[in-house]
Amino acid sequence: MGEKKRSRMVDFLVYATVRVVVCLVQAMSFESALSFAEFLARLAYRVNKRHRLVAEENLRKAFPGQFTDAQIDVMVRNTYRHWCRVLIEILFIPRRLHLTNYKKHISLSDPPLITDALLSGRPLLVVTGHFGNWEMAGYALGMFGFETYAIARALDNPHLDAFLRRFREHTGQKILAKQGDFDRIQDVLRDGGVLATLADQDAGQRGLFVDFFGRPASTHKAVALMAIEHNVPMIVTGTPRLEGSYVVCATRLIDPANYERSPDAVKEITQQFTSDLEHLVRLAPEQYFWLHRRWKHQPQPRKKKAKPSPSPVAETP
Repeated sequence: MGEKKRSRMVDFLVYATVRVVVCLVQAMSFESALSFAEFLARLAYRVNKRHRLVAEENLRKAFPGQFTDAQIDVMVRNTYRHWCRVLIEILFIPRRLHLTNYKKHISLSDPPLITDALLSGRPLLVVTGHFGNWEMAGYALGMFGFETYAIARALDNPHLDAFLRRFREHTGQKILAKQGDFDRIQDVLRDGGVLATLADQDAGQRGLFVDFFGRPASTHKAVALMAIEHNVPMIVTGTPRLEGSYVVCATRLIDPANYERSPDAVKEITQQFTSDLEHLVRLAPEQYFWLHRRWKHQPQPRKKKAKPSPSPVAETP
């Protein structure tokens, strides 16, 4: 009983600390906050050795023989710099991004492809990854009046989870939990809604292995299964920072109807959206979250079937 009370107290103290830090950062000018992000990036690079080494290993796997050790190190530093900047930018989005000035901050790479998919009247799966600033894209969609739903894992700290949820839903975007909101997710697709999800997380040994940067990557089957079950097209997007502002990039519309005759539609669709995501990451590799172990699990070699023992031969008397 005492342990549970302590846990609740720790959760609240962590939440209170985060709120104080957020208030202090938001009290700064945006330029000063970006300087603070630069400081955080340098500090994280030095202190967070474990993830730094993971990033180096991932980049060598993704771009074998293409970069020297010094170039890999620069990319890792830029990865830390990008994500610390994204953290700061997220805190300033409500203050800086409005309908009157959005063109200064975010644009569409292919407006017809993206807007036609959103306005088709059919349900839509927006598939993205830990790349660029997907929070900026989600916030902008709500600001433009699109009712969208995003699947996200609830944070372990309930106070922080509620705080982040309020921010994400500020412009109308609704957050659905990976665990516990299955029926609502099904309802969104049945009712022709727009559902966004991150699809580049390691799915463990039981995941579906598809090619990502030339290596098998364990990937969740749920995205392809939802698309097939509800006949929902999907569009793969990424929101990298290119030439000073964010650009919502998309590759193509993936329609599950085109895979009806495929002997393994789930794998083909999963490979297609994974390949499309790789294509987007190559636009700005330093803006991908190389700090997580995307290739943590690898296919297990198949066990060879034991050969049957030869029948004993009777001795000749």
